[in-house]
Amino acid sequence: MQKKVWHVVAISMMTAIITFTACSNEAAVPTEGQVVDSITEQEAARAALGEYNPDAIRYTNSDVILYSDTSIQSEAQGNVVKFSAVELSDEITLDNGESWSKIKYVIIDHFIEGWVPSETLLKNIGENFREAFTHLNFKPKYKVENYENNPKVEAKAIYVSLHSAISNIDRFIELAKETEINSFVIDVKNDYGYVLFNSKAAEEFCPDANSKAFIKDMDAFMKKLKDNDIYAIARIVTFKDTLYVNQYPERIIVYKNGAKPYKSTDNMYWASPHDRKLWEYDVAIAKEAADHGFNEIQFDYVRFPALPPAKDAQLDFRNTEEETEAETIQSFLNYAYDELSAKEVYVAADIYGQVGSVADDMGIGQHWEAVSNEVDYIAPMMYPSHYGNGVYGLSVPDAYPYETIYQGTKDALERNENISTPAKIRPWIQDFTATWVKGYIRYEAKELKAQIQALEDLGVHEYMIWNPHNKYHTDALK
Repeated sequence: MQKKVWHVVAISMMTAIITFTACSNEAAVPTEGQVVDSITEQEAARAALGEYNPDAIRYTNSDVILYSDTSIQSEAQGNVVKFSAVELSDEITLDNGESWSKIKYVIIDHFIEGWVPSETLLKNIGENFREAFTHLNFKPKYKVENYENNPKVEAKAIYVSLHSAISNIDRFIELAKETEINSFVIDVKNDYGYVLFNSKAAEEFCPDANSKAFIKDMDAFMKKLKDNDIYAIARIVTFKDTLYVNQYPERIIVYKNGAKPYKSTDNMYWASPHDRKLWEYDVAIAKEAADHGFNEIQFDYVRFPALPPAKDAQLDFRNTEEETEAETIQSFLNYAYDELSAKEVYVAADIYGQVGSVADDMGIGQHWEAVSNEVDYIAPMMYPSHYGNGVYGLSVPDAYPYETIYQGTKDALERNENISTPAKIRPWIQDFTATWVKGYIRYEAKELKAQIQALEDLGVHEYMIWNPHNKYHTDALK
């Protein structure tokens, strides 16, 4: 039985929340005065009440209160959440210079109407982020607050590779018993494209992915995790997939001159993120992971390769859809979320740590608000070693674990305030020593604890720890 949360139009300064429990296959029916985030229901309502005048459509840039007159002292008529589409019917400027707009908002089978300060309206969603990204979708997205049979937890996780899943799982369970760790991020499809279990999806799309199938008895494997109260997160490497492009060479990213395949600095091949067949494959594996009992699906490498602009311009990404990179990444996550919702599993996306601190998509298609709006959890990879010298005013961010995590998380929290339905922030943090960084420091328990403290100081109580060799400083976790 699934709990559904609806935003309510409340005659107060705060938006109330009411929870309905669906006891049958019929959707819970909202009562008088509710704002519904479901696009289907909104479209049906507008068909009955008359479409908005396209020239008069505006979008709220914050949660706004509608007043009966052009004064905040007048009677409140209701409120509408940020980035809702409304119809502008009148505008006036008062003698004191204040500008007010009269708007209409459709709610199921009727509408509310009232005055709002003109400054709370936008002609295009996202225009206050950056003009290049106004085409992305920032409208409120319906998300399930909590699945009854899959309750959310404050995840404190470690990364578990394919090899560790079969050889170290018992040791990691003991680690969890002795520390605050309660979650494992387990490779289900790794950086090369190999899968954790024998997958029907891999058999259909990329049989070589099954060639190592590390876990033979998934029922027993998952039972062991559940019996020990481990929240299981399935890591799926999304667009970097050497096995997939070996099977479908026509789908690989290539150089425009000579069509030579592009290979990243780690000697790995990438398929085009525009490839809808790969979308289908990745999501099909995610569905199998959910069926096996994973609580959450985490898409990693859900981006374009990180390249200098000059090199990026040399590549053919096979963009038959003529989409921007940010649009493609958001569209994939929207597709994945819609497909996985029926499985009652949460969806997460890994992104570059600095995405929350820049105005654009960093040239890889990861725009903070666009990603955060589509998923349940957003996971910025805030490894201090991955920030350039001088970022946040730090000479070598790797040498300042607390300060780097604090500033990056602070920026991310502020960016989430730009949208009505943001994802919960659960960062990746560093438990490895980056010897390749000039001015690096050794990362041990002290450095790991400093990063966790930075998150705690900002009210973020979830994290995931990355060490590629799965060796962790447990003293920091007790």
